[in-house]
Amino acid sequence: MTASFIHKEFRKYAFESVPLDRDIYLMNESSVVEYEKALIDLFNGKEYRSVGYVSRIAVRNIDSNSLEISWYPNIIERFHEVSVILPRSAFLTCVDCPNYDEKPHIFVKDTWLSGLHLRPYSAFALIDAIDVKVAIVEGRLNYGKLVQLRNRIDDLAAENSEIAFFSFADSLLLKVNWFVGQYDSKIVYSYKPESLIQLISKIANAFQIELGMSVYAVITQGVNEYEDLSPLHISSSRNHISLNSLGLPFAQLLAIDEAARNAIRTKAHPPSELYIDEHFYHSLCFRSSFEKHLLMKAPYTAPMSSVTGTYFCFDRNTIFSNLDSD
Repeated sequence: MTASFIHKEFRKYAFESVPLDRDIYLMNESSVVEYEKALIDLFNGKEYRSVGYVSRIAVRNIDSNSLEISWYPNIIERFHEVSVILPRSAFLTCVDCPNYDEKPHIFVKDTWLSGLHLRPYSAFALIDAIDVKVAIVEGRLNYGKLVQLRNRIDDLAAENSEIAFFSFADSLLLKVNWFVGQYDSKIVYSYKPESLIQLISKIANAFQIELGMSVYAVITQGVNEYEDLSPLHISSSRNHISLNSLGLPFAQLLAIDEAARNAIRTKAHPPSELYIDEHFYHSLCFRSSFEKHLLMKAPYTAPMSSVTGTYFCFDRNTIFSNLDSD
């Protein structure tokens, strides 16, 4: 980087003083010199010209070695927010031009920004049967019924080959990778949260038909620090299965499940069919008439985040009756 931003119209921010909780543009190092020149031309009375590509973010917290940011990979088709950690080592500078209403721009190393767009991300769902202990005591579960349920799950897995299924007799873990993509790559935006909701409904029907049991589900999505493109790994000996996961989404899944159990136990809110992290929830495409902010919600401690998380809880019909059909 050779841009200096010494012109009086530029305002530079140190890493420790980057603006919090406001719109910021993220740009790569390769664009910094051209960006500075374009702004200086503007200061000198020339017509402004757009430079490079921007990613929309907001900085939520500043740590000694990193910035905790909200990244918005899609705000056109849906409101999609992802929590991301920007390490100090990838940060170059932050600058704005208050007299020209130019928002703060954070410039980062090319490799880091490219990785942000091209790496895999994950969505997880935990599906658990309700009142399993009661069903066992009453003798309502047997080998034949469990095999029938397993066969139904096999069929659903065959219909959804992009999703990894991990099951016990009474619970199920789903994982699907999604991508953001970049203009100069073959990887394209592939985030489709509504399809996961629809699959969970089919699984709930399978539990009801085969075992006569209801289920609840917890859903979240976010950065997967494990950069293997496939959702799972199976060893050549077929007795080691890796989730290919490390990072926030899986940890959030368990944190929400624990928080919901505690909330139900203390009567903070009643049991529900779905408990969904706020970022996944707000990314769903709802009908414009649906007042989604009015649904019941509760806090949870989000792992590896300084910001308190929120999950929404409701029944499956609320989701299906209010999704945008388009």
